[in-house]
Amino acid sequence: MDIIGQILNAIINIHPWHSMVVHFPIGLTGGAFLFVVLARWRRNESLERAAFYMIALAAVSTVVAALTGIRDDLVRFDGAAPLASVKIVLGITLFLLTTITAVARWRRRELLWTSSTTVWYLAAFAGSFGLAITLGFIGGVILYGI
Repeated sequence: MDIIGQILNAIINIHPWHSMVVHFPIGLTGGAFLFVVLARWRRNESLERAAFYMIALAAVSTVVAALTGIRDDLVRFDGAAPLASVKIVLGITLFLLTTITAVARWRRRELLWTSSTTVWYLAAFAGSFGLAITLGFIGGVILYGI
């Protein structure tokens, strides 16, 4: 039983929570972008549906990543992590973009297939992924320096 206690201690007290969670928005936005591009190219509704589910999950995981990031900033940096305000602004932007994209697609399934909305829909997925990897890069700068 001691090993379980050590593992729980490492997860709860030693390891930063944000580092464990932050990979979900990055992976989900990247996967969603890949799937929506493949869906458009192959005209495949199943791939588009998978992209929709992934972008919706990315919105949820962005909230979890933000909360754990704020927690780690308070615990590890005493509320003074470098570039924290930049990450907060970009994180809110990512949350809004993924949420708006998911809600718009939920309300109107044919966004990818309608010529007037295709470019905007694809741009929203690309922008989400771009924001997520930018946030990841800035997080690396915070942890490891420039």
